[in-house]
Amino acid sequence: MFGALAKAIFGSANDRYVKSLDRIVATINALEPQIEALSDEELQAQTQKFREQLEGGKTLDDILPEAFATVREASKRVLGMRHFDVQMVGGIVLHRGEIAEMKTGEGKTLVATLATYLNAIEGKGVHVVTVNDYLARRDADWMGQLHTFLGLTVGVIVPNLPERARREAYACDITYGTNNEFGFDYLRDNMKHERSQQVQRPFNFAIVDEVDSILIDEARTPLIISGPTEDKSDLYVSLDALVKALEPEYYEADEKTKNITLTEDGNVEIERRLAESGLLETDNLYDVENTLVVHHLDQALKANIMFKRDIDYIVKDGKVVIIDEFTGRMMEGRRWSNGLHQAVEAKEGVKIEPENQTMASITFQNYFRMYPKLSGMTGTAATEASEFWDIYKLNVVEIPTNVPVQRIDEEDEFYKNTVDKFQAIAKSIREKNQIGQPVLVGTVSIEKSELLSQFLDREGVKHAVLNARFHEQEAHIVAQAGRLGAVTIATNMAGRGTDIQLGGNAEFRIDDELKDLEEGPERDKEIARIKAEVAAERQKVLEAGGLFVLGTERHESRRIDNQLRGRSGRQGDPGLSRFYLCLEDDLLRIFGPDTLFSKMMNSNLEDGEAIGSKWLSKAIETAQKKVEARNYEVRKQVVEYDNVMNDQRKVVYEQRAEIMDSERVDDVVVAMRHDAINAMVGAACPPGSYPEQWDIEGLRAKVKDILGLEPPFEAWLQEDSVEPDMIEQRLLEQTDQIMAEKFGEADESIWRQVEKQVLLDRLDHHWKEHLATLDALRQVVFLRAYAQKQPINEYKQEAFGLFENMLETIREDVTKILLTSQLRIAPPPMMDLPDLPDFLTGHIDPFTGLDNSDDNDGSARNPALFGSLAGSALAAAGPGGAESENPFAGQEISRNAPCPCGSGNKYKHCHGVAA
Repeated sequence: MFGALAKAIFGSANDRYVKSLDRIVATINALEPQIEALSDEELQAQTQKFREQLEGGKTLDDILPEAFATVREASKRVLGMRHFDVQMVGGIVLHRGEIAEMKTGEGKTLVATLATYLNAIEGKGVHVVTVNDYLARRDADWMGQLHTFLGLTVGVIVPNLPERARREAYACDITYGTNNEFGFDYLRDNMKHERSQQVQRPFNFAIVDEVDSILIDEARTPLIISGPTEDKSDLYVSLDALVKALEPEYYEADEKTKNITLTEDGNVEIERRLAESGLLETDNLYDVENTLVVHHLDQALKANIMFKRDIDYIVKDGKVVIIDEFTGRMMEGRRWSNGLHQAVEAKEGVKIEPENQTMASITFQNYFRMYPKLSGMTGTAATEASEFWDIYKLNVVEIPTNVPVQRIDEEDEFYKNTVDKFQAIAKSIREKNQIGQPVLVGTVSIEKSELLSQFLDREGVKHAVLNARFHEQEAHIVAQAGRLGAVTIATNMAGRGTDIQLGGNAEFRIDDELKDLEEGPERDKEIARIKAEVAAERQKVLEAGGLFVLGTERHESRRIDNQLRGRSGRQGDPGLSRFYLCLEDDLLRIFGPDTLFSKMMNSNLEDGEAIGSKWLSKAIETAQKKVEARNYEVRKQVVEYDNVMNDQRKVVYEQRAEIMDSERVDDVVVAMRHDAINAMVGAACPPGSYPEQWDIEGLRAKVKDILGLEPPFEAWLQEDSVEPDMIEQRLLEQTDQIMAEKFGEADESIWRQVEKQVLLDRLDHHWKEHLATLDALRQVVFLRAYAQKQPINEYKQEAFGLFENMLETIREDVTKILLTSQLRIAPPPMMDLPDLPDFLTGHIDPFTGLDNSDDNDGSARNPALFGSLAGSALAAAGPGGAESENPFAGQEISRNAPCPCGSGNKYKHCHGVAA
């Protein structure tokens, strides 16, 4: 009671923090007249001035007011938008490395320009992370105009971008891209063998747009780079057929965890059927020889029973494409691991791609925690504030709206079954449609979207369906969802990041309707017409009540519901929101309390009748909290296990970086060789033991295999002073002598390069094998719980031991390769190539389109393609080129061999043209 009273009088801690920022905003506003008076050139010169101030000892906080005032003025001139005071508050929050929670329509994209510009002045690079490629491109083009005007460089990272373009984009002051692209580039960089091949710079500052979607929803699964293993298509197909014929009484399904377990009878039956199919190595299903079959049997059961087409995935162009359960978007290029994706492909009868082996992986949690400063923005973060702090140490700050929210959020309506609910929804939509009020309908799956579409067709309501099937049109459909009488069905908030403006979006209409009309008076006239129509239509929509947001069921997370509601009531617009529920909704069916079902079913609810109550809403919220808590535990567990791998990943990647940056790694190689010998001798001749107890035969075999030596151990053992140290020292001397001889056989620089490449190759190979072992360990370590042991503690101990073994194996491998390999350096062999057809001898310049085949003075040839030596040789040949006197006449030179003059052409096309 006293807490509520104090909050009413003094405001919450969040309110007080936001209010404390008003002083900085006032300073920024006071600078506005002074900045407005600057010319464009003077405004652009501000960036260089700020850089000089930073070099002079000032901090970013010192220059913040003037920098923000500069961005605001530049935005007015370039974009025609002026930052509100609350947007200035949001910019300060982002700069301080916190999460700014701002309602939909408050201009988060524009807010980001403030912190982005300020932090980019240092020249260390700022990453702006978005949820999809469309938003990355859009924001880079849109906000990039502002940054470019102020003298900053802007790059964008999208899929399938060439390495050179990626490197250039990361070298820019500001880089836009998706979370997946940033993460995968980090992993790819740490698989390369030359520092010059890497594309990313050291991390500095990142702003994550839709931070809840990226750092919470997508953080359940790690990023994985993998390579194909052997093809097991026949096994997937055989197990799929077996599972499809399996009766339901032989298994139990848990929808909460999406796991399938065989009953006792099911184990017996499946064992019999597998034996008949010839798939078992032994009679017992759970013998170690049958581990692979059991694993893929589990995946086939999951694929057929728990994973639903058009809900968890769709089949597009003969491929299984995963659907993001939170956004409803297709996740192109993403595949389920551990054979699950192959099991789904077998289920759907499409081509089965080979299963992949992990080569590198990282969770979003550990990736984004590498940034020295991290911030984010979203419309819904408060419900997950504790997780943001626990995992990322990010504080959530709720920024007030520029104009008070006018939207009315009505009580949920509850129906007995899905048919009744959808009939009521269709009726409600038709009523709103008749008065011209636009409706945005949120569904949880493609299946539900298409079912509702059928109901609306019966009611004669024209509508647009937006789901993973129509991903390409997403932004354009959502942008016009606020038009008069528009009805838009969106799966799981598809289209996030695109504003819904009442009356429609003029810019999108101009792009769509006037794309074929060239610049000129006619186009200007059409633009004016569209803007006038949008303004008139907006007024009619306002009179109809604004945007009506209708949820067809509650989502697992309250945030997703809030995101849907937040689409209405933008910038003080009127709006309405309502959710329709029934007993058959997944949330209530799987997670709802039993009392809810019993009370509702016994209340004699008539068909088509609806009820609504605070008790019901409270029960639903409780169910959502249960799911959120469970999902948090899943994400927390992912982080706990990845933290173990992350410590090891840091060691491996730091070691790789040191190797790549070193001109010579002979000290590392020598240390590895000495450690390997020390370990071999120590294992065979333990300290404190007698010579007769030593495993000399084991040591002999190890020394021969790894060092390639056959020392006289028997003679050494006859000596009076024989000790393990003596054996070790003699082995070291022999190997050092072998390596010294190898160094004498070749140029030292070549040997240094060989050492570096061998080190990196073996490190990468064994790290990949180590990751596969850790994956397997993580899948079985949960069984230790039956022995009253903590799986995570067991995992840590086992993983540490495996890491030590990996390092020892790398030492032995590198030592063996360098000691036993023979380095041969030979010139490339002369190849007698077949004659090329005449039409292939042309050389068309890709930039000018001119044929430079006859340009023999070297001027039009590209030195990067032909080499500087060839260019100089061609120039030396003079204008006559191949037609000049042949100095090689009389020599036996193959017509297809390279010409001895060094031109790079065949002899028959150069000095031997007349031979």
